Amino acid sequence: GYEDWLRHKADREVNEYQVSVLEDGRRIRKQSEKIRVGDIVEVEEDETFPCDLILLQSSREDGTCFVTTASLDGESNHKTHYTVPDTERDLQYLSATIECEQPQPDLYKFVGRMHIYNNRQEPDVRSLGPENLLLKGANLKNTQKICGVAVYTGMETKMALNYQGKSQKRSAVEKSINAFLLVYLFILVSKALVCTTLKYVWQSKHDEPWYNEKTQKEKDTNL
Repeated sequence: GYEDWLRHKADREVNEYQVSVLEDGRRIRKQSEKIRVGDIVEVEEDETFPCDLILLQSSREDGTCFVTTASLDGESNHKTHYTVPDTERDLQYLSATIECEQPQPDLYKFVGRMHIYNNRQEPDVRSLGPENLLLKGANLKNTQKICGVAVYTGMETKMALNYQGKSQKRSAVEKSINAFLLVYLFILVSKALVCTTLKYVWQSKHDEPWYNEKTQKEKDTNL
């Protein structure tokens, strides 16, 4: 129970973590649990990505950013990710839709495409891959600031999907001890019930057992 309380406390801290979201050209602060798919999220250097993001804009001139995924796969080296090409520099004027696969736990696989709507009739289509996806739990490094659009949030993020369904690591000895404790508890309860029942059966037939008969003086005292 104490471990569950600590886990709940850590979850609450993560869910209430304040992040910057761009809405109608304004930067607002919002709790990470309130991020919805399609929100434009701004992340600064050394911050953790609050959800799975498609990289739209980077403060680096070459349109790249560096991340570390030590909390996801244990690798501490910097990985390079790339912005979607030909997007608007001012995201307020970006009009686009994203199609991507259903959430899956594979950290290194992602397939999607982005339709960018300009003044032309046919939208520009850009393919999306794992090099464009910033995973929840990774940290931004050597990049002052990035902006990305949320594609997977909550329990649909790759990090959450990797944590689901994991059984507790318990030894065979610990499992067998639990089974023995249940058997001992059943025997103890059964013994208590049988002895209590026999006690009242005996008392219904005998006033006092032969080894505990009171003397006449004790009987008078009780009266």
